[in-house]
Amino acid sequence: MTRGLLIAGLSGGSGKSLVAVGLTAALRQEGRIIAPCKKGPDYIDAGWLKLAAGRPCYNLDPYLTPTDLLKENFRRRAAGADLALIEGNRGLYDGVTATGGYASADLAILLDLPVILVVNCTKMTRTVAALVLGCRQFEPRLNIGGVILNQVATSRQEKVIAAAVTNATGIAVVGAIPRLAKDIFPMRHLGMLPWQEYDGYGQAIAELARLTREYCDIETIVSKSVPVPTLAPMAVGKPEISLKIGVFDDASFQFYYQENLEALAARGAELISINALTDPYLPDDLDGLYIGGGFPETSARQLAANVSFRAAVRQSSAAGLPIYAECGGLIYLCESLEVDGQVFPMAGIFPVRLAMSDKPQAHGYCHFETDGDNPFYPAGTLIRGHEFRYSRVLDWSGDPKLLALRMTRGKGFADGRDGLLTGNTLALYTHVHADGAPEWAVGFIACCQKWHNAGLG
Repeated sequence: MTRGLLIAGLSGGSGKSLVAVGLTAALRQEGRIIAPCKKGPDYIDAGWLKLAAGRPCYNLDPYLTPTDLLKENFRRRAAGADLALIEGNRGLYDGVTATGGYASADLAILLDLPVILVVNCTKMTRTVAALVLGCRQFEPRLNIGGVILNQVATSRQEKVIAAAVTNATGIAVVGAIPRLAKDIFPMRHLGMLPWQEYDGYGQAIAELARLTREYCDIETIVSKSVPVPTLAPMAVGKPEISLKIGVFDDASFQFYYQENLEALAARGAELISINALTDPYLPDDLDGLYIGGGFPETSARQLAANVSFRAAVRQSSAAGLPIYAECGGLIYLCESLEVDGQVFPMAGIFPVRLAMSDKPQAHGYCHFETDGDNPFYPAGTLIRGHEFRYSRVLDWSGDPKLLALRMTRGKGFADGRDGLLTGNTLALYTHVHADGAPEWAVGFIACCQKWHNAGLG
């Protein structure tokens, strides 16, 4: 029987990723099957959870995905696992509005799962109990099954906090992780490093598992989980079509929802991994190209140096190959990217010069409407997505009215619009999630099929 729980924190940086990944890795080492999920729009945490579990991690986003579909998909993806483990995002009650809609707590209530609450105890003792008590009383429907203390400085601090929490709330303290001399997760100013950029990812996973076994009561944590009513995986017949879609998959471009990749595959796409850093050319006979987000700025020099590959992408776009690019992919398709005062040429499909900034230029959920023709979305389509970018436009002489998408919430590329468009190439800052935007995969496949049928793939 599959059981489930959600790992949450009081805020970002509380240590919930450390606990979620460590617990997943430790249980996997014991031979248990973990079905990992990440709440909200996130690629980096999901990547580490996938690595720890040895199986795909899915994103559960109650803002982007209709409620009934989210519940159904969670139950299908939990099937066959011993434990379905969800890592929350931000603070337990942090949602989109002042009333907290779409917070981690709301997801736990929606799926009827208990929460293991991770608390950063830096420079606190009894106040931790007040915080936990407040979380318990703030939403009576929420079941907080246990508390894990993080960043504990001394054994005395641990004893005082554990006693205070138990006495004030009746909630068990099921772990106490000491303050570490260095971060196990590699970090930079944007947060955790994607595992694809870190050579020591295997050692990091092993160390997180060891840390969890040593400082957390794993069996008690698992005992706090509850049965999950699972559903059989959706039966998928063999698609009538067969298309080859290339996917940039390297240290610069790693931001892909598993749901998006599976949505393309279910509709007949063979996904071919491509390394924009080292491959000299695109593979032959592609019917489409998907360039996700990531951090092209960290490998800008290497991307720029791969001249033959950049030329191949530019030539394929000019020939009409369907290309869909999100955020980091948009950056790659532009003329150049400035990083720390140095300018690096990119693919040059769009006459746009960009530069990286120290602060986010757009961040959060967004909506767009297609109010004109484009190869991927029918006119009048309404899509929910999200944007998170540090790049800014230095120079672009285009007319914002010609951008393919009108933002009804969020910033987009310029003047409340998104979607650079030329031929069959569409590049946008907005990320979409296939569970909440099924039109995306349908439109992408249709565009690739049209290209294929024309005998151009």
